[in-house]
Amino acid sequence: MTYLDHAATSPMTDAARLAWLEASRQVGNASALHGAGRRARAVVEEARERLAAALGAHPTEVVWTSGGTEADNLAIKGLYWARHAADPSLARVVTSAIEHHAGLDPVRWLASHEGADAVEVGVDGEGVVDLAALEEALAGPTALASVMWANNEVGTVQPVAWVVELATARGVPVHSDAVQAVGHLPVHFGDSGLTTLALSAHKVGGPVGVGALLVRRDARLTPVSHGGGQERSIRSGTLDPAGAAAAAVAVEEAVASAAGEATRLRALQRDLEERVRAAIPEVTVSGPPPGDGRLPGIVHLVVPGAPGEAMLYVLDSHGVEVSNGSACVAGVVQASHVVQAMGRSDADAASTLRVSLGPGTTAAEIDALMAVLPDAVARARRVSSR
Repeated sequence: MTYLDHAATSPMTDAARLAWLEASRQVGNASALHGAGRRARAVVEEARERLAAALGAHPTEVVWTSGGTEADNLAIKGLYWARHAADPSLARVVTSAIEHHAGLDPVRWLASHEGADAVEVGVDGEGVVDLAALEEALAGPTALASVMWANNEVGTVQPVAWVVELATARGVPVHSDAVQAVGHLPVHFGDSGLTTLALSAHKVGGPVGVGALLVRRDARLTPVSHGGGQERSIRSGTLDPAGAAAAAVAVEEAVASAAGEATRLRALQRDLEERVRAAIPEVTVSGPPPGDGRLPGIVHLVVPGAPGEAMLYVLDSHGVEVSNGSACVAGVVQASHVVQAMGRSDADAASTLRVSLGPGTTAAEIDALMAVLPDAVARARRVSSR
């Protein structure tokens, strides 16, 4: 098997697995006051401290969640409800048109169910948010802005610092979905100026079902769910000590190795792009050129005339596993809203492949992909022409 879908999920690391196994041997609810409960709480708090240290946050700013989707929903809905309740004129939510659906759909839900004024700011042909349009959108009374740190499909890194500067000048808090950025790019929550930041452990070799929302200590969020009042009364629910321990270890490892991994992956990224262009001249590689403006592990291809679903199935039959973009649309292949927002046609948006590299990716796996990709494209085009 050639696994090239690390942006969807990356295999659990040995260290994270060992941390999970060790913590899972302990019994006890971390909210209980007896000895077992206190020991479980100690595991959670140590993990909280380690995660915070790796990402430049204070431990009290770490709110454990089930992953990036919950963290995005909690931040966007929670900030909107809290600010709109305090000042009903703050009814606008500003976001970008290429957010992951975990960030885009809560904004649209607030518009359709709560009457929010949702503004989806456009991007340029490389997927970079239009800062002039963003600044114009922020001119009205705004509850919050939400702009992802790096795009999950094409890998474009957003100018988060500029977004924060524009929003802060108007007193607007900023949330960022950093699920793809953490462990791949330098991320320091304290220096970022963000109010909230979402992350997910399984993107960096941790377990599925564990994530966190970093929440600035002076921020006020209305909870999405109610119950026991855990996690600063922001996110109720029984805590998962083993998941938290494994998540913290995975993030620590990824952050510590990020610079070296970026150099290694960018070499593979450039090699793959050169070989794809040589083998399939009409292909377009989405996003900025390899470098600081794009995640080091993502190569997103638009292959005119070749339906993405057909290419994916042919590659899969050869044991090469890639994706068409986001893996989070209920297992259904859809035209990419990201590619459409970047100005490409609907046909192009349905003719995409995302190859995402990770810690285990080797040159031999790139060779395996290139051995079957031209045939996959040709067979997909024959399907399309019928």
